[in-house]
Amino acid sequence: MTDIRNLKLLVSLARHEHFSRAADDCGISQPAFSARIRKMEDDFSIPIVRRGNRFLGFTREGEVVLKWARRLIRDTDGMRQEIDALRGRLHGKLVVGTVPTALPFAASVSSRLRETHPNLSLELQSLSSKQIENRLNDYSLDAGITYFSDSDPDCTEALYDEKYVLLAPESMAPRASGKATWAEAAALPLCLLTPDMRNRQFLNQTFLSIGATPSVVMEANGFIAVLVQVASENAATIAPKAVAETYFTAPTTVELELVDPIVTQEIGLSIKEQSPVSPIITAFRGAVHRSL
Repeated sequence: MTDIRNLKLLVSLARHEHFSRAADDCGISQPAFSARIRKMEDDFSIPIVRRGNRFLGFTREGEVVLKWARRLIRDTDGMRQEIDALRGRLHGKLVVGTVPTALPFAASVSSRLRETHPNLSLELQSLSSKQIENRLNDYSLDAGITYFSDSDPDCTEALYDEKYVLLAPESMAPRASGKATWAEAAALPLCLLTPDMRNRQFLNQTFLSIGATPSVVMEANGFIAVLVQVASENAATIAPKAVAETYFTAPTTVELELVDPIVTQEIGLSIKEQSPVSPIITAFRGAVHRSL
């Protein structure tokens, strides 16, 4: 069986997708790095890495080895964390994927986590729900904050319902305060997320349910770019209420609750079943619940 230190080389190579940068990350020379990868291939009698003039990815067999490498490293780290926890010294890092609309909630979780465990750090990655599912399955994520409907129900718990508002420049808004219907929103020039994003797909389904065709004049792959268009008075948008309240304070913009219909999306916490459960995961789950 190969050494756990060699498995860490594979994980670093997957992260950097470059032999030299991965070798630097691991604190060894590139020739030594490459030699240890080839030694693993000899040990397993399979090709692990696809090579050319540069790193070209992992072979099918290599993807399997990489998945198990991540799992073994996670379990080894979990053992160390549990021993450290007995001494009152819980520390480490969690990698958490979150759909863009849940980033404000994830930021709150990070603050709660550090209140009780200042030596724990959280790496938040903004990903689509499909990316979160795939990366939970290959163990490159420790947890995911994602749409409940897109997740494995056996390892996902419901957290909260995402509510939606219309954000529009004063010159475009149907009224100065109160509520707006989805039909009124559809008639405005809208800037929305791109069609590959789950949030956009949900909005399209809602418009379809009322027989409305939205006037989409711009698209972006992130809410910051969308909100810039609203602040510049180029378009209106539909955003989760938490996103609007966290990122948007333009004085010339109107926020209206969306009704007819009132719709929500359920956000959940997805963590692959572990036995035993590492202390860092227990601490993270506690921070999530305190943030609700």
